[in-house]
Amino acid sequence: MQKRDLLLGMLLMGMLCSRVALGAEAHTNDEKAIRALNQRFHAAFKAKDVNAIMSVYVPDESLFVFDVVPPRQYVGAKAYRKDFEDFLAAFPGPMEYEITDLSITASGPLGFSHRIDTLVLTDKEGKRVNLVARVTDVYRKSKGKWLIIHEHVSVPVDLATGKPDVLSKP
Repeated sequence: MQKRDLLLGMLLMGMLCSRVALGAEAHTNDEKAIRALNQRFHAAFKAKDVNAIMSVYVPDESLFVFDVVPPRQYVGAKAYRKDFEDFLAAFPGPMEYEITDLSITASGPLGFSHRIDTLVLTDKEGKRVNLVARVTDVYRKSKGKWLIIHEHVSVPVDLATGKPDVLSKP
């Protein structure tokens, strides 16, 4: 009887371990998919391709964004598309763009990430503008596809002067 109990225990332990491993694999695959979404955004932004940029966001009016530029919030994909169009029109020249410190967490149908975006933009007069922004995204997985449903882009503010710190360092 002890041999049978031992075999049953080993079988149950094996099933549990494989279930845990499968869950970890799904978790890793979700994080990889979100990382790939961030890479697509990076490429689309550098290419100044608004359609490709917007392809990483939920395409309806449920999108909610706090951007670094006014107004206080953008509600819906149409409003945020316009924000990107205006931003890219203001900086038509060469661009450098780097994403660093990307951290991703996913669990079930929701995930979030935070990262640092470092940009060197060129405005209409040829002036180079440096900007370091903090970006937090919230994702939802629907029909096997991850999309951003909420975004918060910000820069620190020096409370003594009320001025933004657009070159913020850690």
